[in-house]
Amino acid sequence: MYYQNSLRNRTSIRSGGAPRYGRPSRGGSFNRPARSFNNSGRGPRRSKLEGVDINMFIKKANPVEEPTEQTISQAFTDFDLVDYLKVNIQNKGYTIPTPIQVQAIPPILQGRDLIGLANTGTGKTAAFLVPIINKIFKDRQNQKAIIITPTRELAVQINEELKSFTQNMSIYSALLIGGSNMHRQISDLRRNPHIVIGTPGRLKDLIERNQLKLHDFQTFVLDEVDLMVDIGFINEVKYFLSFLPKVRQSLFFSATISPRIRDILQNFVQNPVTVSVKTQDTAQNVTQDVIKVHDSSRKIEQLHDLLIKDGFDKVLIFGRTKHGIEKLNNELTFRGFKTGSLHGNKRQSQRKRTLDSFRRNEIKILLATDVASRGLDIDNVTHVINYDLPETYDDYIHRIGRTGRAGKTGFALTFVT
Repeated sequence: MYYQNSLRNRTSIRSGGAPRYGRPSRGGSFNRPARSFNNSGRGPRRSKLEGVDINMFIKKANPVEEPTEQTISQAFTDFDLVDYLKVNIQNKGYTIPTPIQVQAIPPILQGRDLIGLANTGTGKTAAFLVPIINKIFKDRQNQKAIIITPTRELAVQINEELKSFTQNMSIYSALLIGGSNMHRQISDLRRNPHIVIGTPGRLKDLIERNQLKLHDFQTFVLDEVDLMVDIGFINEVKYFLSFLPKVRQSLFFSATISPRIRDILQNFVQNPVTVSVKTQDTAQNVTQDVIKVHDSSRKIEQLHDLLIKDGFDKVLIFGRTKHGIEKLNNELTFRGFKTGSLHGNKRQSQRKRTLDSFRRNEIKILLATDVASRGLDIDNVTHVINYDLPETYDDYIHRIGRTGRAGKTGFALTFVT
């Protein structure tokens, strides 16, 4: 069943066949000594998934039908929203809300605190943006909101979705993230935006510089809290909690609630409504398989042989370290593939350009670490390749969820030793 069995019939560069894309090395041949990609030397701590039953990475897709009028009776037009917002929602092509939106929008419109248990890709961004926009439009003089999210890419995506929902509504935002010019962001804050979207590190810097005052806001959103805790932002979150006004609306979104997260919850929400979207253990629209690696020195060659196959049109490759991702990116570029890399050592402008190029199909292969890619919403990713095992099975599920979206079938391949 292993996917590499199908490689017997591949068109091999070394046997004279032409690649779909790629070029020979400087010497005119692909038969040069391979660079080492066997994770030798200092590297990340051992994955918890190493040595587990590889059958957990093998599964045929079981496509899930998109919700229809018959499966979800609620429509966006049924919500108590202002007409401008309804028009913008319709212009985005949204007609039927997702389950998290059906459950979350009404209580948020009522001013209730909310705990939303949902993964990325469930529509939760619109679940909190829509009622927040509605509230601000009705009382723009007295309502402001701040949205705190763990990564730059998530913050950028939320800001872009916000702009599409607020066309012709005169509602403005400030994006406060690392890797971008702080003086420009301070200038944006001085224009008194209605909504601030930011990452913990930059928000804390601006609070300490006395440029951002949390008591000016009436609505607070903590998004992807489990990831914020996982990547070390728990102290920043507790720092923010110490500045919050007593009278506020608090919205909390996380895929899971660990004991450390529960401590944050107790100090954040009051008499909350809890909504939960049941998620499957694996992405139902994704066919999963493994690539067995018998010789670690040939791992890069196995990856190369995959990437030249028909159907690998838009590929997302995951690795575990910034150094490893950049090294692999350089190797694939040297071999003639159109690639880009996404990790924490990249400037925000570089990360944005790379993502835009991948979305526009100017590059066919994106290499990323888990943190840098969290929550990415990119259309038509045909394959996710786990070149390195993720740290946990939850990380694996998150990775493969980048393909098989919007009712399409995707493929996930995992290299195992």
